[in-house]
Amino acid sequence: MKSQALIKSLSLLLLFIVSFAPFSMAQTHQLATFNIRWDNPGDTGNLWKDRLPHVTSLIQFHQIGIVGTQEGLKHQVEQLSNSLGFDYLGVGRDDGAQKGEYTAILYDGSQYELLDQGTFWLSPTPEVPSKGWDAALNRICSWGKFLSAEKEEFYVFNIHYDHIGQEAREESSKLVVQKIEEINTEKLPVVLLGDFNVTPENAAYTTITFSDGWRDARLISKTPSYGPAGTFTGFDWEKMPDGIIDHIFVKGPIQVIRHGILTDNYGKKYPSDHFPVMVEVQFR
Repeated sequence: MKSQALIKSLSLLLLFIVSFAPFSMAQTHQLATFNIRWDNPGDTGNLWKDRLPHVTSLIQFHQIGIVGTQEGLKHQVEQLSNSLGFDYLGVGRDDGAQKGEYTAILYDGSQYELLDQGTFWLSPTPEVPSKGWDAALNRICSWGKFLSAEKEEFYVFNIHYDHIGQEAREESSKLVVQKIEEINTEKLPVVLLGDFNVTPENAAYTTITFSDGWRDARLISKTPSYGPAGTFTGFDWEKMPDGIIDHIFVKGPIQVIRHGILTDNYGKKYPSDHFPVMVEVQFR
């Protein structure tokens, strides 16, 4: 009788393990937003050629599989793509081809397959290169639809809002939320990330968080968010930033495992004038 009871108990335990194994072994994904600072020859002591290896190693060390970059010019995006061994998507904001800054999305092609992509301008005429509302510059959103090695489909949208125009930032949030609804007809998980140039109390931020289903990954992370209280460094080693302007939002069946503002540095220097922001997520 005891042996039969033991066999029954072991059978139930095995059934339990088999039943829940897919959930415990579900794949997680590391994504980040990183304003890499344009290749400004006036950045004495912080030139791109010196920063590139450190931007690369940061992404590699944290095992980031998809990174949305801001400010990178074509040669910067290509150099970073080559040094990482990543593919990328995106266009220049000035002409929709190669001119001007990119909101490029770089991704590990061994982990993710690009199914679709596009770019739209943050303006009343999003289909063509244009400057919107009271913005000082052309601003864009580039996006990709991805398939993971585990056959999970999801979208990533990468933006860079204007640094001057408040109306432009608020209208950009309205436009981005609308465009995502139009593009994501399958209601797949969505990650919206980038340099929003606003802190959480700003209307451009709350326009997103008050929209149906959208959540700030920092606020819903299972592990409390790691890092400082700000993301813009200005390359200033002596001062910690105190305002978060680089954000990651999620919508749909996504669980945020970790969120962090990464302060990696080298010899009292930062890889960029922004800290990258990383999340680890799981598609449910």
